[in-house]
Amino acid sequence: MSKLHVSTTVNGDSVEFLCDPRETLLDCLRDKLNLTGAKEGCGTGDCGACSVTVDGRLVCSCLMLGVEADGKDIATVEGMAEGEELHPLQQKFIEYAALQCGICTPGVLVAAKALLEKNPDPTEEEARYWLAGNLCRCTGYDKIIRAVMDTAADMREAS
Repeated sequence: MSKLHVSTTVNGDSVEFLCDPRETLLDCLRDKLNLTGAKEGCGTGDCGACSVTVDGRLVCSCLMLGVEADGKDIATVEGMAEGEELHPLQQKFIEYAALQCGICTPGVLVAAKALLEKNPDPTEEEARYWLAGNLCRCTGYDKIIRAVMDTAADMREAS
């Protein structure tokens, strides 16, 4: 089977790669671009560990083909930090110990960032609903939600 050329933007950088037409975006990110933050937890779009944004829309990269990324703007957890400075969500996840084994954390961070970009003043119920597609077996979610809500408050105060 012949490989297809994909030209896209990932975390603000123009990139090109060749991929099999059946390869997922997750596999392309990890294997072609060495962006290993997104994880394959389920391969069926149920766990959210592979969450990225594509043209600002939150997607499970295990359900999207790599060739569908052509011409799109993709953001992964690797693009959240500004140089050496962590994104406020990343910093709050550390402060609240909202991460443990790390499998779900990149997807949760990307999803939480997408939430705050769409709704900078979510209620706790809205945050829980938004993050319901991200499964975590370690933290129990409370620390995650507290970190997201505190980040939202800090970002509102800063603006």
